[in-house]
Amino acid sequence: MKPKLTLYYSTLVLISLFIGLPVLYTFLSVFFDTSALPKIIDTGIFLLLLKSILLAGLIALFSLISGSFFAFILYKTKLKNRGLLKLLMISPLFISPYVLAVAWKDFYFLLMHSQMPPLPGMLLVLTIVYTPLALLIVGSALQGINAHLEESALMLSGRKSLIRRIILPMIKPALLSAFVLIFIFSLSSFAVPAYFGVRVFTTEIFTQFSAFYNYPYAILQSGLLILISLVLLLSEWRYLADAPFISMGNKGSAPRYFSSIAGQGLDKLLLAFWIFISIGLPLLVLLYQSFSGGAGVITKAFLLLLPTLSSSLLLALAAALISVLIGFVPAWFKLRHQQKTDLYIWILLIIFAVPSIIYGISLIKFYNRPSLNFIYSTYAIILIAFVGKFAFISEKLIENGLKQIPKSFIESAEILGASDTSMLRRIITPLLLPSLFAAFLLVFIFSLGELGTAIMVYPPGTELMSIKVFTLMANASQSFTASMSLLVFSLTLAVIGIFGLGAAYSLKKNR
Repeated sequence: MKPKLTLYYSTLVLISLFIGLPVLYTFLSVFFDTSALPKIIDTGIFLLLLKSILLAGLIALFSLISGSFFAFILYKTKLKNRGLLKLLMISPLFISPYVLAVAWKDFYFLLMHSQMPPLPGMLLVLTIVYTPLALLIVGSALQGINAHLEESALMLSGRKSLIRRIILPMIKPALLSAFVLIFIFSLSSFAVPAYFGVRVFTTEIFTQFSAFYNYPYAILQSGLLILISLVLLLSEWRYLADAPFISMGNKGSAPRYFSSIAGQGLDKLLLAFWIFISIGLPLLVLLYQSFSGGAGVITKAFLLLLPTLSSSLLLALAAALISVLIGFVPAWFKLRHQQKTDLYIWILLIIFAVPSIIYGISLIKFYNRPSLNFIYSTYAIILIAFVGKFAFISEKLIENGLKQIPKSFIESAEILGASDTSMLRRIITPLLLPSLFAAFLLVFIFSLGELGTAIMVYPPGTELMSIKVFTLMANASQSFTASMSLLVFSLTLAVIGIFGLGAAYSLKKNR
């Protein structure tokens, strides 16, 4: 029994209209608005674009190297507490990049008594932020390698030859896809370059749009980044759309583990060092800087951020719930109808890869009209921004979770005449709970810390925690900035802990 397509096409129309159409409208308007064309044909602009591309390439390369190395350690060696180590390694993905930027800038000042060089600081922070993404993508590919193939290869050659001739060629699509995604994210990054004062293409677009109100010029510049993102996506579309990355496991697999990668004991030492510099050190620095200003500074920061908590949490919660629904629909129908990647998933993938600043401009250009003021002047436009940016993550997690459910379960239910509703309620949902929870948690946390899109679209009179922290940083003291960042850091860890304990309890209860 195949599920009816009414729900599928209804949600496809909704995401096309509310999420996809603004980007298409903005991109097409670039070709019809020639008022800014003479200005864009400028040597300085293209040099700035080349600089941004070079920096994004370096960040992607550094992140890929470090992420792949730690993926081999975490996924291919015998480790105790593997799950905990993975969670600690990917924690920087959950923390707003500008929080880590504040921590590292303060650490450098404490150590050297001078300001951190902008370019090295930006490269370091964004490498720490995106290394977990490379780890997840490459690690999932490593999990999918047949252990029997590795055993056979080891009978004829050593471990180094196995990695060079067998494993690396097999995970090459994952390596390329990780590089492409991190490159696009780095190219579209706004908060970290803006905080360090590094002039890149996204900060130039933001300046033209918000400071000089030069909308045609900013949109034309946006078109260049959209074009670059689309070209990169098309170059890797065969793998990206169906890639097994960001998964919650690989049920039924029995990977072949090595004794070590770097050497006995050195693997754990390197993992501990990376966890310390990515999580431990920033937390310690923020604690020190916060308390150096006295308890009054922390109290003042808390009182300033308190009014933003309810709106930020509710928006993140709504975005997570809607994204899980939007992600489940194409994943479920793709599985049941044995479809390959379709338009639904492509829309989510393209929006996911479009730079945040540009997506924000697209939403403003499309919704800034009297007939759509009920969206443009309310929290609804922020909700659309969050769902558009992160629904693809939800879809990939849920799709990978569905792929791990044995087909025999579904076939048996069909033979017994079970309806799709009964099948979903009794079989699919209980088995899919870990993936559904992971999708919800990731979208919730990403929405809670999202800045690039939110800072473009938030209407007057609305308050969001990420925007308030970022705007107050410009004129605040180091201790006050550290206090705000520490509160955001602590809230993020608390949310992860609460949801993690809740999920563990639920899974244990349902066993």
